[in-house]
Amino acid sequence: MYDKEMSKQKQEEITNTKEKNLYYTAPSNEEFEEVKAKAIEIWNDYSNEFDYRTEKLNQIKNLQNISDNVMYIITTFDMNNQVALSMILSPGTRKAISDRMKAGGNPPEANPFEL
Repeated sequence: MYDKEMSKQKQEEITNTKEKNLYYTAPSNEEFEEVKAKAIEIWNDYSNEFDYRTEKLNQIKNLQNISDNVMYIITTFDMNNQVALSMILSPGTRKAISDRMKAGGNPPEANPFEL
């Protein structure tokens, strides 16, 4: 009995670790490129007063799909623009981002990508 209980506890720890690591795991290339393209679209709608738009676009345009770069793109936006971004992403990409936000510890009310 003790071995089964320990095994179950160990499995839960592994599952929790994998979920937490999801935040730092790159999504599919298709999902990454969709987020990147849509983020660039949103930033291009901004005024470039004080070169703010240019700064953000320069931060995003050369990013590659490694580690948590997709989440970095998401965090270039405030909550209102995260909502706007979430509304123009495909359901699959939106879920991929939502899952990573959950894994990163965001509560549901701070996750505009939640379906």
